[in-house]
Amino acid sequence: MIEFSPKQKEIIRAPFDVTLEVNEGTPRSGKTTAGHFRFAYYLTVTPDENHLIVAYNQEQAYRLFVDGDGTGLIHIFGDLAKPKSDRLGDYLEVYTPTGIKKVYYKGGGKVDSVKAITGMSLGSVIFCEINLLHMNMIQECFRRTFAAKMRYHLADLNPPPPNHPVIKEVFEVQKTRWKHWTIQDNPIISEERKQEIYETLSKNPYLLQRDWYGKRVMPEGVIYGMFDMDKHILSTLLGEPYEMFFTADGGQGDATSVSCNIVTRYNGKFRLNRVANYYHSGSETGQVKAMSVYAREIKAFVNWCVEKFQMRYTEFFVDPACKSLREELHLIGIDTRPANNNAHDIKGSSKGIEVGIERAQNAITNEQFFLVENDKYDHYNFIKEVGMYSRDENGKPIDDFNHAMDEFRYSVNYFYKRYVL
Repeated sequence: MIEFSPKQKEIIRAPFDVTLEVNEGTPRSGKTTAGHFRFAYYLTVTPDENHLIVAYNQEQAYRLFVDGDGTGLIHIFGDLAKPKSDRLGDYLEVYTPTGIKKVYYKGGGKVDSVKAITGMSLGSVIFCEINLLHMNMIQECFRRTFAAKMRYHLADLNPPPPNHPVIKEVFEVQKTRWKHWTIQDNPIISEERKQEIYETLSKNPYLLQRDWYGKRVMPEGVIYGMFDMDKHILSTLLGEPYEMFFTADGGQGDATSVSCNIVTRYNGKFRLNRVANYYHSGSETGQVKAMSVYAREIKAFVNWCVEKFQMRYTEFFVDPACKSLREELHLIGIDTRPANNNAHDIKGSSKGIEVGIERAQNAITNEQFFLVENDKYDHYNFIKEVGMYSRDENGKPIDDFNHAMDEFRYSVNYFYKRYVL
């Protein structure tokens, strides 16, 4: 038996009388669960056959809305829903009182994501974490529903910075019903759990305002706030390749993140290109893997990168603290070296980790660091972390949202000492 809050009930039962509905607010606020049941209700009444769920990548689209941690479409409809595929892609076939519906799920975070929906005619689109989607994909989705009999769009997101383009270019352009959500709107979170979350977030003023009060705030405390999704993400690798290497940060409960990096020379300047990322979090997925399993999956990742980019790698650096991961990698034939984690670095007034952070900030600012898109091991988790990794009220980097950020720093350390200094 699912218990809904008054706001969730209001959202689920609302009339379908606007072009776009936006649920914006904090994580763990119950907004996505409300979206699951809202969309399920819509599917039972719309005469349109084809619909779309779009997230940064296809895996996220399935996880966030088809599965939805137990409250997504496949659970709501039960035996009336079956995963299938056709020439247009993977979809969930749903039997409803108004006919069979096809709910496609696709990725929309890349520059060329729009190719996946060209020619499709849709009744509705669900935008998961709309602030992480490419604007071309968002706008094309609205065009794909022009001929719908019961046109509908639903978006959810955590509060973006107040100057994020999705606000002016999407929310303020459409006829929009906007709802603000906080953790107080989630009926299943206990007061004890709320207090625990508050105490964690209160260590950082930025995260407290964003993830507790649900406010749009400028990320002054975010360490890599100079990263620009338009400027620093490329669809292809540019320049003459010089070297491929890997860096890794690992843990079982925490996330394990491994990046493939290629150094190129472009317009007379060396660049560090992050071309692929293996990432798994035991705490986020609820699936804690043995280090031996991580090692096998990482080896498959390495082999994919070697084949994809037709390059041999020179180095594989691992956080010195991850001794068990290094040992498992050695057992399956991957030699590793301890990564430079800045433990002994001093540069001017900067010491330790701050030296690496400064180098990484300079690499981004000086246009010497880029993400390069690929079809399989994308940068979703890097992009999420880069927008969250921040400092506490004392100016110290918070030990959270930092697994991809740590191994990113290790890659920059190697790049700087070999190609810049």
